[in-house]
Amino acid sequence: MGEQGQPALDRLAFERLTLAHRRELKLHCYRMMGTLHEADDLVQDTFLKAWRSRSQFDGRGSLRGWLYTIATNSCLNAIKARSSAHRIVEQPGRPPSEARAAAGPAAELAWLGPYPDTELPDLVDGEPGPEARYETREAVRLAFVAAIQTLPPRQRAALLLCDVLGWSALESAQLLGGSTTSINSALQRARATLGARYPQGRPLQRSRPTSEEARLLERYMQAWQAANLDGFIELLREDAAYHMPPWRDWYQGRQAIHGFFKTVWGNFAGYHAVATRANGQPAVAIYARRHQDSEWRAQSLHVIEPGDGGIASLTVYVGPLGPDLFAPFGLPPVWQPS
Repeated sequence: MGEQGQPALDRLAFERLTLAHRRELKLHCYRMMGTLHEADDLVQDTFLKAWRSRSQFDGRGSLRGWLYTIATNSCLNAIKARSSAHRIVEQPGRPPSEARAAAGPAAELAWLGPYPDTELPDLVDGEPGPEARYETREAVRLAFVAAIQTLPPRQRAALLLCDVLGWSALESAQLLGGSTTSINSALQRARATLGARYPQGRPLQRSRPTSEEARLLERYMQAWQAANLDGFIELLREDAAYHMPPWRDWYQGRQAIHGFFKTVWGNFAGYHAVATRANGQPAVAIYARRHQDSEWRAQSLHVIEPGDGGIASLTVYVGPLGPDLFAPFGLPPVWQPS
């Protein structure tokens, strides 16, 4: 017999029913919370709560909708219980730095984390409903997740349910509680906030990966492995932005980014690059070997935003945060040359 006197088969049948929704719920929790770790915990919490309250699900409604109700409310409660309502890739109000980074890492700030593409639901089968305003590929990008993190939690939830998943205001009101009027009001405020953040009212839409993007990634990796600073800088657009969580410093423009990297490029004897993907974008894991060391250790995780033939934005997760991200991406802490 299983939990609460139910036959063991009931648990297995429940797991089979819910397994198909695990990845999309995990992504939903990530968008709400901003980190893979919290998303993992909350999707597990969702299924535990669903199992314990399974008698409340009569089978007449949508299992998917019932699970989203539990997951969304679990996220809202978790946000309420923590010190920061949103996570960042850039400290609010901080101007771009010049030359050497001086602010240092800020462990006390809540940093937005990347999301491995291996954890994404199928982007074909997971297409949103007809009410959605964002394409599926657009709504997984790091810039989009960073943008919606600026929204109050309830507005964030309403925007995700309606504009990303394509639910109606009525369906969202039934999930979140309140009236359709309150949901529409929350949506209007959320859209206005995003519209003020982006000149076109939304992040730039991205198409499927192209051969040009693949060549850009290859050149990026080659520049790092050859320790070719100028070659790396040439790949950046003139107006490129560079962030490096958990350091407060960030840089705007090719010249400023070059000035910073010139101060740190020689800190290591060499680099080894491994291609991966994060948030539906090309990404690179960098292993570095110190001058006095023979081991190639996890050093940083780079998430690349291509644009107009170059790199529009680069988010590099450095120490002490960066190396901890290698395991979720299936990468070892030390690279062993073959």
